[in-house]
Amino acid sequence: MAGVLFEDIFDVKDIDPDGKKFDRVSRLHCESESFKMDLILDINALIYPVDLGDKFRLMIATTLKEDGKPDDGEYDPQDTAPSRADSFEYVMWGKVYRIEGDDGSSGDSSRLAAYVSYGGLLMRLQGDANNLHGFQVDSYVYLLMKKLAF
Repeated sequence: MAGVLFEDIFDVKDIDPDGKKFDRVSRLHCESESFKMDLILDINALIYPVDLGDKFRLMIATTLKEDGKPDDGEYDPQDTAPSRADSFEYVMWGKVYRIEGDDGSSGDSSRLAAYVSYGGLLMRLQGDANNLHGFQVDSYVYLLMKKLAF
């Protein structure tokens, strides 16, 4: 899909393992099902509570437009066009501020970590570099989440 950098289902493995730092924020430690990516994600737990063992669909996209065309990053309540956000419960917009990786010299494929700040709520998505090839430092991305019923 055009404009989608990453998408997978994640399992919540731990919440606030180093203790709760802020009343309204929880730090989730998760693992993806298909690509075995590691995710550390800060969320506003007051708005979107998540429990240990929950599963959620996560999408990282450069635009909310279904056709993949760029948007201007501003929310317009008058806009009635279909949006990727329509099928998700929790959406954040942020900036990729760092990409780290190893050189893969240990024989296996190289691993990368993409870091994004969503207004101070941080995310680290780490795993096989092939799954993170679209991430670029100083680019803006949307994070979209939806819990799965099971």
